[in-house]
Amino acid sequence: MSVEVSIVPAGVADAGEILTVQRAAYLTEAQHYTDPFLPPLTETLDEVRAVLTGSTTVLAARLGHRLVGSVRATLDGDTAHVGRLSVAPDHQGRGLGGRLLTAIEAACTDRVTLFTLFTGADSARNLRLYQRHGYRIVSYRPDPNGIRLAVLEKPAVNPAHSDA
Repeated sequence: MSVEVSIVPAGVADAGEILTVQRAAYLTEAQHYTDPFLPPLTETLDEVRAVLTGSTTVLAARLGHRLVGSVRATLDGDTAHVGRLSVAPDHQGRGLGGRLLTAIEAACTDRVTLFTLFTGADSARNLRLYQRHGYRIVSYRPDPNGIRLAVLEKPAVNPAHSDA
């Protein structure tokens, strides 16, 4: 019998596991960009705890008792800034990133009209994921270390205001 992955709101008790999965997930990005100082890799446990006690929505994917992924969204007016989408390396490529993305959108959709996120402009796998989920590249910008980032946006579809 297989155990189904559940996506649930994260709490402060999840901070250590979120940080562990995040660091493991972003390691390949750091290697690709030859930059070990990507913000998801330098974020501290106290910073993750602060996010979890603040106004940011954080979801965790759990396989039984194991946290295998997470994602965040911070609201700014009518925009949800999605970030830190992380999936444990041994669970990547199985659709979990897409499920987390869909879940964070659902958690915010009645409060926003736009979703925005960014990823490395050379991160083809990430870009394909986001584009499959309706995000479109709207601009490029450098990060503080000079890595070229693609900024993507997607209009929120609020079922209460939709003709669908």
